[in-house]
Amino acid sequence: MHFFGGLGALGILGGCSMAATLLGMKILNPQLDVMHHHGPMFVIGSVFIVSGIQLLAIGLLGELQVRHYYTGQQRTPYTIDRMVRRRAPKEPSILSKG
Repeated sequence: MHFFGGLGALGILGGCSMAATLLGMKILNPQLDVMHHHGPMFVIGSVFIVSGIQLLAIGLLGELQVRHYYTGQQRTPYTIDRMVRRRAPKEPSILSKG
């Protein structure tokens, strides 16, 4: 969800900004034929919005699959190799050979 969600949000924001720009152009200059001059920008913005929604859906489905996979096995999706912590001043170090 982190990877696909970020890309999806970026696509939706990009498409919405393009659509807002076209809407602002049409409101500020009503006699201008926006679709004639900027038609491809409208199509690209629409594609960005739709693809952003699809990327969000893919991220959500991937998250659900991972959660379902690890729930059935009753184990965590990660393993701890070793714990690293600061030692107390009186505690011997495991790294020194003295």
